[in-house]
Amino acid sequence: MQVYRSHVLVCGGTGCTSSNSAKIMEALEAKIKENNIDNEVKVIKTGCFGLCAEGPIVVVYPEGSMYVKVKLEDVEEIVSEHLVKGRIVKRLLLNDVADDVETSVEGVQFFEKQTRIALRNCGAINPEKIDEYIAYDGYKALATVLSTMTPEQVIDTVKASGLRGRGGAGFPTGMKWDFARKSVNEQKYVCCNADEGDPGAFMDRSILEGDPHSVIEAMAIAAYAIGSNQGYVYIRAEYPIAVKRLEIAIEQAREYGLLGENIFGTDFSFNLEIRLGAGAFVCGEETALMTSIEGKRGEPRPRPPFPAVKGLWEKPTILNNVETYANIPVIFLKGAEWFKNIGTEKSSGTKVFAVGGKINNTGLVEIPMGTTLREIVYDIGGGIPNGKKFKAAQTGGPSGGCIPAELIDTPIDYDSLIQIGSMMGSGGLIVMDEDSCMVDIAKFFLEFTVDESCGKCPPCRIGTKRMLEILDKITKGKGTLEDIDKLEELAKTIKTSALCGLGQTAPNPVLSTLRYYRHEYVAHVKDKKCPAGVCKALLQYKIVEDKCKGCSLCSRVCPANAISGEIKKPFVIDQDKCLKCGACIEKCKFGAIVKE
Repeated sequence: MQVYRSHVLVCGGTGCTSSNSAKIMEALEAKIKENNIDNEVKVIKTGCFGLCAEGPIVVVYPEGSMYVKVKLEDVEEIVSEHLVKGRIVKRLLLNDVADDVETSVEGVQFFEKQTRIALRNCGAINPEKIDEYIAYDGYKALATVLSTMTPEQVIDTVKASGLRGRGGAGFPTGMKWDFARKSVNEQKYVCCNADEGDPGAFMDRSILEGDPHSVIEAMAIAAYAIGSNQGYVYIRAEYPIAVKRLEIAIEQAREYGLLGENIFGTDFSFNLEIRLGAGAFVCGEETALMTSIEGKRGEPRPRPPFPAVKGLWEKPTILNNVETYANIPVIFLKGAEWFKNIGTEKSSGTKVFAVGGKINNTGLVEIPMGTTLREIVYDIGGGIPNGKKFKAAQTGGPSGGCIPAELIDTPIDYDSLIQIGSMMGSGGLIVMDEDSCMVDIAKFFLEFTVDESCGKCPPCRIGTKRMLEILDKITKGKGTLEDIDKLEELAKTIKTSALCGLGQTAPNPVLSTLRYYRHEYVAHVKDKKCPAGVCKALLQYKIVEDKCKGCSLCSRVCPANAISGEIKKPFVIDQDKCLKCGACIEKCKFGAIVKE
């Protein structure tokens, strides 16, 4: 076996790939060969490291030096200085640090408060090499389960771990498996929800891109527990890298006898297939997903009966999302008690979040349940750009709610979030600063819901449309106080009457913003002003005479010819012509243009 003195790990996740990481990897291999050290240094393609804001990322071991925002022109220096001469290229390290303790991944603050369980192998192994997964104890849990445990013991272990579904609702995973095991039928199915449609969410995609075998192994364990021999991974076609790596992983698992007939020499057999989704948000709902796998239009079905009794093709079926499955092998390797001791009493383990919006460290984080929002935003996320104030965080996407600044010390777990009118969701976390309009945020998510509604039930099909119309009136300054009351009443009605979970949670962004930011709704209605200066219909751009130098730059960049005046005299903006595009305020060097 070839032994290398250095390993160069290059992020091959979607974010870094879009920033040219594949060509960087090729250039590294070429330069390493050119310097005749290709028998000493190995370049490895990995999944996402998590710190997406700093990609493309290259990490060199054994030093653990993390190079960020690497460009093609940096490759020669990395090879000649670090890999040949042993000198770390400090200018490429995160924040250009000079202290030796900060040259390692372990010294990066972004990772200090994280506990990586579901993401344990992402950024550590080549996801297209099954041997690397096996070297990290891959398929050891499946071997242990098949050789030493009964299906009942498997389910008891999952129950004891306290693992709850990471797809949003937080239903106890072991209980779901137990329902399916007790359902009597000659055919049962195991499904994986990799549809992940929330705006800004990329947790499941990253796990499949960086560690697909963990999901395959977990699904096989689940199949053994409930008595199934067939599984399906439902993944959206917009995830080409994840789909490709999952296909490779399934084929490799078959070649190694880890899928198929008589796995590990036992009488247990399990096969796995991929089904591509067309990107319909509603297919994230379990019954709609199963209907889509069956080849029908993806629409929810009434429950009960629940899928554990009558699911895919009316057979007992369990459905968990990617992150839920990614936790399963570790629970059997380290024990249910070990997992239970992480997090909180009612929310054990960790949660992966895709953190985005107005935050410095955009990326993928995995934190123990109970970690506060403040720790995520400031200790892990690096705070708000440009010294702005934190205003709110949206969890759960279109199904979730906003957490206001006064509740920033709320622990992130299932029950705490529900108490304050939000929800965990699948793991999207969008941070907003003082320049965010909460009415506009509610409108944004409702526009998404209206567009993605399957249209099957009137509360969702019609009710959300009426809600959006009211929000549109308010953001244009045409709303009334009665409209705010109607909006709230309609939201509560839809929440209790929609057919599926997606329709029932669609009003959440509106209800949570009304709860904590009602004064902003009132300002839009009574004062005809948007406090954050976001809603265009309520804005006016004005030139402050005392500050204007009459340079004419603003008039030259105005696409509507709305700005006029004489050189060296204050200019003026014609409000009837103004498009409110902001081009003038961006170009003004004297701060003479303001939004009101």
